[in-house]
Formats: sequence, structure tokens, C-alpha cells
Amino acid sequence: MSLKLILTHPGGAHKDEFLACSLLAAVHRVPIVRREPTAEELADVSTAVVDVGGEHAPERHNFDHHQFPADHPPVCALSLVLQHLGVYEDARQFCDWLEPAEWFDTRGPNVTAKWLGVNREAMNKLNSPVDVTVLRRFAKAKRLEPGEPLWEILSYIGQDLLDYLRELRARLDFIALNAQIWSMDDHEVLFLPRIEPLGDEPSAGIGRYLESIGKNASVVALIYPDRRGSGYGLSRHNDAPHYDFTRIEKEPDVHFAHARGFVAKTSATEMERVKALLAMARV
Repeated sequence: MSLKLILTHPGGAHKDEFLACSLLAAVHRVPIVRREPTAEELADVSTAVVDVGGEHAPERHNFDHHQFPADHPPVCALSLVLQHLGVYEDARQFCDWLEPAEWFDTRGPNVTAKWLGVNREAMNKLNSPVDVTVLRRFAKAKRLEPGEPLWEILSYIGQDLLDYLRELRARLDFIALNAQIWSMDDHEVLFLPRIEPLGDEPSAGIGRYLESIGKNASVVALIYPDRRGSGYGLSRHNDAPHYDFTRIEKEPDVHFAHARGFVAKTSATEMERVKALLAMARV
């Protein structure tokens, strides 16, 4: 259902409700108001109430977490909106910043620092003028309308996050459907065949895909379509030492090999030849 208003609490602003409002603004393109909600607004399905109101009722677009018990797993208003939009599991898996943000908002900086295994002082060192200024300006606003600079910034952030998650999911599904994993003596190699139309970055998402299937450590090299040529790129994964691609730099069908040996490009398209180049690069 379409919204007519996004409402969040007044006072100090945090990344939690800022990002939750950003996502809803990107989807619904409606004003954002910062004040306490009324009972009528909590009951109104066309008003999203974010990080305030004392209830989580996504069917009425109410996304508060403060009423959860102290031992509840760390979830914040942002978590609840991501769940509502159907992208929470992917966000937890592919947005490395999300779980720390949930801890910070629900457990505070001291507990979060301990959970991360860092000193409390390190938490402040992660802030930047971007964080400070955007949140400060958001905190000072009482109402933000589409077309106003800060509202548009929120919407851009929300849209970019949704685009990232949806495009990455589509990319991972494509890799899962088309990639092959070759078993070698003591390791594995991922091969992604050339399928037209070729995307802007054919190797994009491979690392995340390997993480998602538990192969991030066992796969040590990648073979994927070269976006600048008709052949393939060969590269080390996670800089594993099993291959040195300078060993094939003088081969006639290898037109680039990085001096540090972690990547090479070949015009070869036949798999037997690609496999032969890989064997020659084996350390």
C-alpha cells in the first residue's frame, strides 16, 4: 500500500531511523516529519511510524523496536524496514556494516566495541564529517519534502541500497546458474563462462557468491569473461599463493599479466587452452 507520510521521532538523529526513513522515502517518495506520533497516526496504514510509537506492526507500517525485551536479538528500526521490504536476509549477508549498526543502536557503543573486539575509543574514529553533518541536519529538520536537498539525499541513499541488494541478488543467482567449480589436487577454481549480453563487470559478485556457498577458502583462483576482450581473465582469489600469472606473460595469447602476478588476461576462448594456461601459472 502507498504511504502518504513517514514519521519519526524528534531530537537527536541516528543512522538507524535515518536509513530506515531513506528506504521508505525511496520506495514511496512522501514527506518525512520528525515528531511524536498520535494514536490516529499509529492506526493509519498510510502513515509509516519509524523508531517511535512502541510497536512493531508492519501491516500498519509501524516500525519500532524499543518495546522489545532487553535480551531480544539486536534488531533496530532499520532491520524492521528491511524485513518489510523483503531484503533483510540479503542485507545481513552482504552489507557488512548492518550487524554492527544493529548492535550499536540496541546495545550502545561500549557493548558494541567489546563485541567487535576493539577499544571503545576506536568507535569514534569511524565517524566522518559526512556522518556528523547529514545526521545533524536531519535532526534539525521538522519536515522534509520531496525535492528538498536533504530529502533527496535520503532518497538517493535508500535507492542505492535497494539497488545494490537487488542487483547483487540477481547477479548471485546468475552466477549460481552458470558457474562451474573445478576440483584441482588441493584446491578449487571457479570458472564463469562467457554468456551474452556481457555485463559491465563480469567478475562482479563472484566473491560474495563463494562466501554464500562456503567456498571462499577452498577456491583460490577465478576464470571469468574479459570485459575488454573476447577471452578471459585469470586471477587469484583472496590473493592465494597457488598461482603466479607472470609465468604466462610471454604466451602469445596472453596480452596482459600484472607484475605482481595476481591477474592475467588472455584472448584464448577454448577451455583446453585456458586450462593449459592455468596449469602453466601453477606455483
